[in-house]
Amino acid sequence: MRFGLPRDPAQLAALLAALIALVLAPRIVRPATKTRLFLALASLTAAALSAAYVALYLRGGPRIIDATSYFLEARALANGHLAFPLDEPVASTLGRFLVRTDGPDGPTAAVLFPPGYPALLALGFLAHAPLAVGPLLAAALTIATYALAERALPEGTPLADRLSIPRLATLFSVLCAALRYHTADTMSHGLAALCFTSALALALTAVRALEAGTATRALLPSLGTGFFAGWLAATRPPSAVALLLALAFLVVTTRRTTAHAPRSSRLTALALLALGALPGLALLVAHQHAATGELFTSSQRLYYALSDGPPGCFRYGFGASIGCLGEHGDFVRHNLPNGYGAYAAAATTLRRLKQHLVDAGNAEPFTLLVLFGAILAARIPRARLLPVAVALQIAAYVPFYFDGNYPGGGARFYADVLPLEHILAALAATHIAARAQNLGRASRRIAALVALVPLGFAFRAGFDHALLRDREGGLPMFEPARLGKLPPRALVFVDTDHGFNLAYDPWTSNERTIARYRGDALDRFAWEAHGRPPAYRYLFPIPPDGEPPPSPPHLVPYSFDPQAPLALEGENLWPALAQKDAWALPAWATDACASDRRWLAVSPADPTKTGSITVSLPAPFLAGRSLVPRLALLGPASVSVTLVVDGRPLHTHDLAPAAAPHPPCVTLPAFPIPSAARSVALTLRLGPQPAGSLVTLDRLDFLENESH
Repeated sequence: MRFGLPRDPAQLAALLAALIALVLAPRIVRPATKTRLFLALASLTAAALSAAYVALYLRGGPRIIDATSYFLEARALANGHLAFPLDEPVASTLGRFLVRTDGPDGPTAAVLFPPGYPALLALGFLAHAPLAVGPLLAAALTIATYALAERALPEGTPLADRLSIPRLATLFSVLCAALRYHTADTMSHGLAALCFTSALALALTAVRALEAGTATRALLPSLGTGFFAGWLAATRPPSAVALLLALAFLVVTTRRTTAHAPRSSRLTALALLALGALPGLALLVAHQHAATGELFTSSQRLYYALSDGPPGCFRYGFGASIGCLGEHGDFVRHNLPNGYGAYAAAATTLRRLKQHLVDAGNAEPFTLLVLFGAILAARIPRARLLPVAVALQIAAYVPFYFDGNYPGGGARFYADVLPLEHILAALAATHIAARAQNLGRASRRIAALVALVPLGFAFRAGFDHALLRDREGGLPMFEPARLGKLPPRALVFVDTDHGFNLAYDPWTSNERTIARYRGDALDRFAWEAHGRPPAYRYLFPIPPDGEPPPSPPHLVPYSFDPQAPLALEGENLWPALAQKDAWALPAWATDACASDRRWLAVSPADPTKTGSITVSLPAPFLAGRSLVPRLALLGPASVSVTLVVDGRPLHTHDLAPAAAPHPPCVTLPAFPIPSAARSVALTLRLGPQPAGSLVTLDRLDFLENESH
């Protein structure tokens, strides 16, 4: 938490916005007949602010790893694919948040995230303007907020003739910095908020029609409710659970007021709701099948089953083994030493709530308005849906162990219900203003409450968004403009996961190809696979937090010696092809014998039992050569190393604990690889591991066979 005097131009602009709010807010929120004009201006303002956020804070492109992964997934969908083929060497493509599956046509990869938001972002790619999607979402969300407020709140609220709660809620939405971020970066929460808000607004429209006896007017809103609910399921499934329960609450609490509508009409409305959900659900199932090869297997569960540990670490629920040590290692070690139980769940939820205090109104005090509004709404039959939905959203993420918070993005799992919180805050502000002794004081109170939102950004939230802006080098980790002077057919090696996701296009019509930089023979294999073109490295210096980058991103030539010895670093073979009762993660080496200061550390799920991991090797480049594994065994560890060719074990070497001290790094005898090999893998099977033991794969050397 940080407060301070404004520093950035955006914070200073927020001060100006606060002054404008003091003067104009009472006029803006007055009920008027020009609703369309108000919504048009509010939508344009929200879109403009989100577009400005792209330029000022994101500096032109997606920043965090999740956002860049959505970017890659959307690019694939724009080409009509939920997954893309993997060519050897596979390790030049695979990395964080890419899940591999092997089918009859060869291996493919897909981004692990649900496809609802990428499908929308794909439209931006087709229009050659993917970053315009966020501001358009901002505009739509502004309208949805107004619509929900209009339908959820009764007409007889205090000062109804002087103050429009829908307009006030819309104003809060426009000024909310967290929503500006989530409708600027390529994250799914802006769309999730739109789906959640629109579904509730349409559901209330359908209920009103049934109550009024005009059942035919409930049909289209019911279908729309289902569509947004289904698309939310394809975007953020836990949020869809919260929405489904909120809709069930609405159905139950309005069963008496809608009882006079024909039963057939009510059943038809429910059937249309279910029908409307089918497109989103079908897209979700299709993505899971493309990513995993099975219809109802979670792509995220499969990804973490192959890339992280302990086994079962990533799941929705509670247990001793929950918490992935690769992706969320520091968080898990600090917060989940005994797994994810009731205490850990409560602590994680409280951390989210603490972070969320600043999200709705750019500073913690605004949350008091939201809470007061929730109390008021609980007394209003239709409006109590809003606090119930917010509570359900909080509850829906209790079974997920990682808090997901970060500066700028806030408590992002709760961002999906920010529009509901703005409506609750507007309801509270109206009641506070109504207690004034005269209309002049009431107007001044409204003006002050609206001005608090930009002031919150100027003195509080702006510092969080500055941290987001300046993190990890302060720029997108790949910028296409920097490739402008490269020769045709150039091969560019990108050294970050973020940069690769932004740059890679498996169906590119461009003249340049993107690969991951590995720093070993994998780069040479990729170079040879593409016909030995001119090669370059895209260097993105990442300084320590709080320090400026030592140099801007730049390109340097990258050359290869075809006669140089071939070696693959063990850490570059992550993620594993298979894991059973063990897991493998890249790790910094703890012994000087490691060849590149890192290795692939293999850990058993249960040290008293056996476990195994299998890594894939680039068969087309290794067939006819001999493989020489180099391992590091720390402590009295035991391991069996097996070369698997075309699915069958070919060579095995066992390493048992030595009777006397030995150097940690051990080089095994050469394993010949047949020249006709079509697939090559290496399996490390751990024996029972005494305390303090560790097995790592340091490097694989390759020798030419005499007959090759």
